[in-house]
Amino acid sequence: MPYSINMDHAPQDVVEVLEVLLENARVGHITGIAFACTMYKSRYITNVVGHCQTNPTFALGMLATLSGELVQMASRTDPGETR
Repeated sequence: MPYSINMDHAPQDVVEVLEVLLENARVGHITGIAFACTMYKSRYITNVVGHCQTNPTFALGMLATLSGELVQMASRTDPGETR
């Protein structure tokens, strides 16, 4: 992977969630994943693997749910804030 993480500045909540996901994947509880990750300098990566790749309709439903949650989070921000 061409990216490296400076662990001195890694957001701890991100690291903790990834560790939990990895452990669950290792024991077979996670069968697929569709993700988007923000990176340094406003870059991002996306990917789909496993069950989410072989069942894209199911993955789209999951992502629609996530999209709705993000819309709710965004609508709770300060109305005077520039977006």
